[in-house]
Amino acid sequence: MDTETVARERIERLRELAEEATLADRDDRARRYVRRARRIAERNRLGLPREFTRFTCDSCDAYLRPGRNARVRLQDGHVVVTCDCGAQARYPYD
Repeated sequence: MDTETVARERIERLRELAEEATLADRDDRARRYVRRARRIAERNRLGLPREFTRFTCDSCDAYLRPGRNARVRLQDGHVVVTCDCGAQARYPYD
């Protein structure tokens, strides 16, 4: 098994753990999982999966749950996700 495959599997597992921690109101633990997954991606020069980037805050590393710690709005052809920390991310949609 090559290093890239192992890194991708670890990133996916950390995403799952972050989601579970957020559901259990363990936001501090979810942030640790997100930070660790980002660091693994950086060390192995990998891009993060789209599902990971769309559901994490770039500013505070929170795993975002719409309605709980994130607000989601549609504006002129794109989705605006606002974290509780105030950071916004915009994604196009068709």
